[in-house]
Amino acid sequence: MEKYTVKPMKEKKNICVSVPGSKSITNRALMLAAMSNQVCTLRGVLFSSDSRAFIDCLIKLGFQVQVNEQECTVEVQGENGKIPNNHVEINVESAGTAARFITVLLAVAGGSYTLNSSEQMKKRPMKELLDKLAEQGISFSFLEKENHFPFRMESKGISTIETEIDTTTSSQYASALLMASVLNGMKIHLTGSRVRGAYIQITLEMMKQFGISFQKEENSYEIEQQSFGVTEYDIEPDMSAACYFYAMAIILKTKAKVNGIHPDSLQGDKKFLEVLKQLGATVEDTEEGVEVDASRVNSYSGIEIDMSDFSDQALTMAVVAAFASSKTIIKNIGHIRKQESDRVNVIATELKKLGCETRIVENDDRTDVEIIPGTLHGAIIETYEDHRVAMSFAMAGLAVDGIVIENPLCCRKTFENYFDILDQIINR
Repeated sequence: MEKYTVKPMKEKKNICVSVPGSKSITNRALMLAAMSNQVCTLRGVLFSSDSRAFIDCLIKLGFQVQVNEQECTVEVQGENGKIPNNHVEINVESAGTAARFITVLLAVAGGSYTLNSSEQMKKRPMKELLDKLAEQGISFSFLEKENHFPFRMESKGISTIETEIDTTTSSQYASALLMASVLNGMKIHLTGSRVRGAYIQITLEMMKQFGISFQKEENSYEIEQQSFGVTEYDIEPDMSAACYFYAMAIILKTKAKVNGIHPDSLQGDKKFLEVLKQLGATVEDTEEGVEVDASRVNSYSGIEIDMSDFSDQALTMAVVAAFASSKTIIKNIGHIRKQESDRVNVIATELKKLGCETRIVENDDRTDVEIIPGTLHGAIIETYEDHRVAMSFAMAGLAVDGIVIENPLCCRKTFENYFDILDQIINR
């Protein structure tokens, strides 16, 4: 499917859907299970191009992994901190979590590895993390562009060190170091703008759930070498995926319920529910899952919102802002320029195609985007091989005729059947 023409929803319908498991939790659970001393069955696993890349890397590294996609389970034989095949070539494809998490895992554990990736991942920066590892004696030979995939890595392991990591560019660096530190022991000092960021909190909470103990003092964490593990672990439905359907509720002035989503979620994107409340929707936790009710919202004003800590929803918010009655300012999202696409520029470029005036405001220490609604019309949306662009801008097509999504299957990165579910909502 090279293009997907979104059909507007002609009559108001309530939305009730199920979404895949959380990508963030799935990939953290895979790494923690592999490092553990147990055979661990993960339930509710997300199966997408990202998680399959992570699973494939574990298999090539010699871990015993049993996959049942129909039941959404993965069984991993933990090797108690050892890498069974420590002289091997792997490919992280386009999976950012695999790129960061597995690189750190292999560096800390030790061995000789060649790490390949997709063309898209080759463009994403790794310098900060690789420099930090090089400080600990890890050597890198870059096969194409310096400080980017692909590269060879030689490591004798990292043990009992004290290190500092800046969370501003990517909290994945910090999460990777926090998890891998249990192999040999480490003290980690977090600096930067997201030391208490949502994804770091997910990492710390999951470490506890898997039985890892650590000492915390301010923004420093001391993790001793230890054995740990659980035999079963349940993965939450993906809050990031759920937010597209909750956003549809406010755009279409209807109700949306996502099965299995609840307010006690580990995931930081639950903050998007508070945004929808600001816009006039009500949010209720039902037995089946959270329901957003915007059926009584006639119109909503734009807002000014800092999205630095749940920036995966910046594109979602940008499309919601296009339907507001006044200007929206999305603040502190400069770091999303370095994700699957330059998402700041994508917001500005693709919203202009729909008829919105946009402005990128660069300050000394932050990047904001201003969105001024206009008369919306159809357009062909370029997706830049970015799953969140495809899924966010498809929402607009439910209310505006003539919106076409190019390369919609890029959503396979995290949500393979998104457009199938969209068809079901429209045609129900």
